[in-house]
Amino acid sequence: MGNIVNELIEEYIRNILPQKDGILKDMEDYALKNHVPIVQPEVAKLLEVITQINQTKSVLEVGTAIGYSAIIFTKAMENGKVISIEKRSDMVEIARKNIEIMGLKDQIQVIEGCAEEILPTLQGKFDLIFLDAAKGQYMKFLSSSINLLKKGGILVSDNVLYKGMVASNEYVVRRKITIVKRMRKYLDYIMHHPELTTSLIPIGDGVAISYKN
Repeated sequence: MGNIVNELIEEYIRNILPQKDGILKDMEDYALKNHVPIVQPEVAKLLEVITQINQTKSVLEVGTAIGYSAIIFTKAMENGKVISIEKRSDMVEIARKNIEIMGLKDQIQVIEGCAEEILPTLQGKFDLIFLDAAKGQYMKFLSSSINLLKKGGILVSDNVLYKGMVASNEYVVRRKITIVKRMRKYLDYIMHHPELTTSLIPIGDGVAISYKN
């Protein structure tokens, strides 16, 4: 399937959005050229809006990649802080360079390692938590994420419809069956979790937004 949104609608939304420039545009070009997954433009704008509506001051991100979304969050906050976890050392190096170039190294901390090991060691509470890492591992991150999220905080889970495969077996690629089953379990769990109120939005590759009651 590839796209979960009508391509004409997706193209229209992306064309009407203000275009990034400078380092952020360079990061988008790098990600496209090197097949590095970063948030789609319409999802990036959604993250900005959520961050500002929630008056976010602290963000925990699982899945840094090249630092694109961490920078998006920081620019949307007023004197906010981001802690971002990334297991790939090559991505950590690139992200830290990008963050330094943007002059944001005092606001964004990138921690290298496996999220399921790092999350239980973190202290404090966060206004917003963003899951954008290995799609089949979200359930492993969830318990710690809920514990680290403030009451009234927001949990955003990206790529939850996974090219439409999660919605229908018609689109499932055989080698992705395990990931799809795990994501379906994750979505069912957060939809019915007593501490969360969740909405599933067909934007980008699917975004789940959960409010901690």
